[in-house]
Amino acid sequence: MQVLNIAMLWLAVVIFAAPLAPGSIDQSPKAVEKWIKELRHGKEKMTKLHFYLHDIITAKNPTAVRVAQAKITSKSPTKFGETVVLDDPLTQGPEPSSKIIGHAQGIYSFVSREEKSLIMILNLVFKDGKFNGSTLSLLASNPFLHQYREMPILGGTGAFRLARGIATEKTYAANVTTKNAIAEYRVLVLHYRF
Repeated sequence: MQVLNIAMLWLAVVIFAAPLAPGSIDQSPKAVEKWIKELRHGKEKMTKLHFYLHDIITAKNPTAVRVAQAKITSKSPTKFGETVVLDDPLTQGPEPSSKIIGHAQGIYSFVSREEKSLIMILNLVFKDGKFNGSTLSLLASNPFLHQYREMPILGGTGAFRLARGIATEKTYAANVTTKNAIAEYRVLVLHYRF
């Protein structure tokens, strides 16, 4: 038992003493507490982001998968009751081969009996550049047949701690046969810098 405890302690030291990946932000409880204490010295900054989300439902490797539906979903013209889990790539450009800068991870459900509309719970997880390791969280209604959809940013992590802002989504391309889509995102986010 003592050997196991020593091994676990050694593993904890190795894991917690490991340097952070380039571009990542220390998210340990002590680092977050220090950040909060220094917040009064920080200045609010606005950052503009522009990227594309690729929602791939029918492909060899789908990024969005239906996980539930109601008994009435198959008869509903609005797909009411269907729920999808996603891990969609976020890219710099609209082409699927464009550089991946992160992923949109979350859930969307068809929630309207009257129009095609989703409730979306998304974390935008950035994996490139100065926001590597940071996230933005969205909770929004998305009537996806409208030209523009405004979605509030409720918070974030890393460089986006205590973030707030608005993401505007516009359908860039959609295929009614495959149900695959590309959405353009323009994000205005307020966050702190020191």
